[in-house]
Amino acid sequence: MRKDWNYRSMYVTLIKGDGIGPEITESLKKVVSSLKVDIEFEEINAGLSVFEKEGVYIPQTLFDSIKKNKIAIKGPITTPIGHGFRSINVELRKKFDLYANIRPIKSPGPLDLKFDGVDMVIFRENTEDLYAGVEEMVSDNEAHSIKIITREKSERIIKAAFEYVRANKREKVSVISKANIMKLSDGLFLDVAREIAKEYPDIEFEELLVDNTAMQMVINPERFDVIVTENLYGDILSDLGAGLVGGLGLMPGVNKGKDIAIYESIHGSAPDIAGKNLANPIALLLSFCLLLDDIGEKDKAKVLRGAIYETLKDKKNYTRDLGGTNSTYGITDTMISFLGDNNG
Repeated sequence: MRKDWNYRSMYVTLIKGDGIGPEITESLKKVVSSLKVDIEFEEINAGLSVFEKEGVYIPQTLFDSIKKNKIAIKGPITTPIGHGFRSINVELRKKFDLYANIRPIKSPGPLDLKFDGVDMVIFRENTEDLYAGVEEMVSDNEAHSIKIITREKSERIIKAAFEYVRANKREKVSVISKANIMKLSDGLFLDVAREIAKEYPDIEFEELLVDNTAMQMVINPERFDVIVTENLYGDILSDLGAGLVGGLGLMPGVNKGKDIAIYESIHGSAPDIAGKNLANPIALLLSFCLLLDDIGEKDKAKVLRGAIYETLKDKKNYTRDLGGTNSTYGITDTMISFLGDNNG
């Protein structure tokens, strides 16, 4: 892990979000209390619920809190349709230059899955590519979306992936592009990767096209270790990866910049089940595990991951997204019961 990504602070900004966000963040607070970790949440919300009360989607107090605390963890936020930001998540990433979206893809428990050896990490560039949102209407019948790839931003995400491999004693980096077709934009990204790979001769390096990668991920996902790619490809491949290990309800994520990180559950706000005590809180809890790792509380992270693993051994504990009937607070209480004596 990069040295400038080692955060140490007892204060963490907590963003409940919309839809099921308040329920799964309440689950998080209960777990943190039982885990006995020295963290204090500063709760400031954003999203549709805030807009309806205050007329803004992201209050200035939230920007100020994240800037002060350097660490935030958030539930899902509803993206406004027809007005406001293109995406509140994207706005936060741009505001704090959170250029690395990191998503570990590994089953958190003994689930009945086709593959049991999946253990990859996707590094997705977070600030440019088609997600920069540079679009124009050329005529009433033609729209253009501009793909932006720069050397500077390609270098920092690719170096981050190589440094992660080295720091975590992993073995391989796979750079994913479509450089055979987009020879200038994706070609630049790939050229930068080839240059940086020479600085890490101890790390295996491979180049793959994004379409081939998608096929390989559903045929033989165990072959992947650390993937680094552009914004759009990373978004698609990480959701594909989530499907391999049980779904988005089990998928953690974090957006990192030089000195600020926002940890998040990457699934949507699921308004259809909001307030019904049906949501799966595990994705947010696993994201909190990533936070614990980064602030030097690896032992606490191990305890929490162990409680999640034990909970998922019994299908009666599963929430609806996993094929069960358990509730949000029911599965939370079960995980807390497994913290037990291991949480000294």
